[in-house]
Amino acid sequence: MSDDALTMRGPVHGTPDAKRVAIGSGVGAVIETYDFIGFGTAAALYFGHAFFPNSSPVAGTLAAFATLGVGFAARPLGGIIGGHLGDKVGRKPVLVASLIVMGLATFAIGLLPTYAAVGVLAPILLVTVRIIQGLAFGAEWGGAILMSYEHAPWKQKGRYTGMVQAGFPVGLLLANLVFLVSVHLGGDWAWRVPFLASIVLVIVGLIIRAKVPESPVFENVKDKGAIVKAPIVEVVKKDWRNIVRGIGLRIAETAGYAVSITYMISYLKSAELATKTETLVALCIASFLGIFATMAWARLTDRVGRRPVYIAVCAFGIPFGVLMFLLVNTGLMVLIVATFVIAYGVCQNALAGAQGAWFPELFTANTRASGASLAYQISAMVSGFTPFITTLLYEGFGWVGPALLFSGYAAIGLWAALATRETWGPAERKAADIAARQSHALAG
Repeated sequence: MSDDALTMRGPVHGTPDAKRVAIGSGVGAVIETYDFIGFGTAAALYFGHAFFPNSSPVAGTLAAFATLGVGFAARPLGGIIGGHLGDKVGRKPVLVASLIVMGLATFAIGLLPTYAAVGVLAPILLVTVRIIQGLAFGAEWGGAILMSYEHAPWKQKGRYTGMVQAGFPVGLLLANLVFLVSVHLGGDWAWRVPFLASIVLVIVGLIIRAKVPESPVFENVKDKGAIVKAPIVEVVKKDWRNIVRGIGLRIAETAGYAVSITYMISYLKSAELATKTETLVALCIASFLGIFATMAWARLTDRVGRRPVYIAVCAFGIPFGVLMFLLVNTGLMVLIVATFVIAYGVCQNALAGAQGAWFPELFTANTRASGASLAYQISAMVSGFTPFITTLLYEGFGWVGPALLFSGYAAIGLWAALATRETWGPAERKAADIAARQSHALAG
């Protein structure tokens, strides 16, 4: 490993602010996920009736999921904007701006008029706000993960970025807990309250993020005069292969989630396998366990590398696609809960835990925000429209269609993992040990 590749990781022992930065970035991830994932839950349970009431139940669900997908389609553009600004002006400004935009857009959803009140204007407004959400969420991840990664010690990059990635199951848990309570309110309040309540989380998040210091790696790049004029163009030109691999890696996680969680909520409801309350309870259990699973998987990558974890989990995901539908089709609550726990705690959390450190390590410091964000967010277009596609597959082939789609996504992830280089193998870990000893010796 070259000295340049090592220094791109920041100080060998990390910065004194490493833990505070990880927590601050993670809190933002909680809020962003609460906002964004809450939309998916509402789309599965409520939006078909509230915004597309003149459609059949299937058509209404398809329309609601299409609106969900629009937000995901906007995420690559948000990633491009956020990545460009992250490489040009710094990681911190992107963190704060994305949170403000996401918070305001989510609060606005809670105020939107329904189709019954304003007709076709209602779904138009919903789509508009959803696009704004997508832009903000697309910009969020790159800033949050890079801030944590670049402040963290070399030997604990997985652990610290895992704190950020764990913010997503926390946000999922909070969103579903609020929906679990609001479902008893009845009428439009059942979906309005969760969106309106998000403003409290946004205020708390802004207070925390305002105190987070800028990345030492970005400051080093700026001091050296190494900031590139057009980081997106530069990374596409020189690192397009890593972007393609990153898209494949991410599809297994995010599109797999769209089948096993987002679509599954609608499937359990339409097939009358579980009530809304039972489904939300199962999701809450899975997301609670997912908090600890994500951090555990991330720390495992510090010990064995990023690649082995990804290969093993994607290989498991291929047969699990069929197995998870066989389990939920029994209608037994214990097996439905077990399915959510495995689908989320293993197939999603393990991959997300590995991505936090692996994606930044694939790109050079002066184009890292652009490269990592682009790879991460382009895949969102696939995952965003997956519930829509999955609903169509179910209409044509029954549950086998969605099951094989999940397996196909896992196969794409396996291919990408095999094709992507290890960035934290034995050679890198040995170099980190040597650098740590040298640093101690100089300090002594």
